[in-house]
Amino acid sequence: MFARRLVGVRHVSAAAVTLAVSLALCAGAAPAAARDDDDGPARPVDIGGGRRVLLDCRGSGSPTVVLVSGAGGASDEWTHIADAARPEAALKPDPSAVLPQAARFTRVCAYDRPGTTRLDGTPNSGTPVTQPTTAAAGVRDLRAALAAAGEHPPYVLVGASWGAMIASLFARAEPARTAGVVTVDGASPFLKDTLTPAQWSAWMDKIRATDPGKGLERPDYPGAVRELRGAPALPRGLPAVVLTSDHPWDLSVGGGSTWPAWLAAQRRLAEDLRARHVTDSDSGHGIAVEQPRLVVRAIRDVVEQARAGQER
Repeated sequence: MFARRLVGVRHVSAAAVTLAVSLALCAGAAPAAARDDDDGPARPVDIGGGRRVLLDCRGSGSPTVVLVSGAGGASDEWTHIADAARPEAALKPDPSAVLPQAARFTRVCAYDRPGTTRLDGTPNSGTPVTQPTTAAAGVRDLRAALAAAGEHPPYVLVGASWGAMIASLFARAEPARTAGVVTVDGASPFLKDTLTPAQWSAWMDKIRATDPGKGLERPDYPGAVRELRGAPALPRGLPAVVLTSDHPWDLSVGGGSTWPAWLAAQRRLAEDLRARHVTDSDSGHGIAVEQPRLVVRAIRDVVEQARAGQER
């Protein structure tokens, strides 16, 4: 996640995007018609059971790109960028950000999960849920939100940080509705294997101590690892790109640097997804706000591959 106040806050790269890596790592609502001209601020979508989430959809075309933010992060992470010339400055809205740029060539949706906070510090108005939350719960909510809003498959799932766990599990749970996957320095289920036992344990302790009782998003990373390892493999030939940071950052847990473990877990993630692995990102953990053009290029590549496959 980017510019958030959860676990492990660190300044990363010249863009000074603060890292809060808490990777701990269909409901019966009546569908609303999706319009190509309904660009604008996120709107509430009723997902049934008295619950709602906020959804921001723009552009037109197929496949639909679904942007899944990092832990605690709302949809505005995809509409803002970092100012490399002013590393002390806050993230700013900009037409060069990922969401508006991707909306130039296809339909794009981002959403505010329960317990997330917008960049101005205000909590989103979606219905809160019990924390911690799992990747499977994220998949259920995302599936319900897309259905309720009338956003049709196939989908290209784009997940940043913790959001990559949700995106990857969605793709495995819904292979017939998935056209591709992009991870943006995404949480890898293999990090449990590449960290030392002491680092993993200290990280889990830090996550459990995050904002108790405040209703803020607190991902259940061990649960997500079990969910992903128990899910079916992705279909062969599914277009996928793994974007990895190359400006070192650290979880600062358990003694010793966690950077080598992060890179090793990213390599294993790319192998597992059979993905093109981009390691020359010139970025810290917040690739989407530091290097939005790189993320947009990866999305465009996957969208074009998906369209070519549909034509065949």
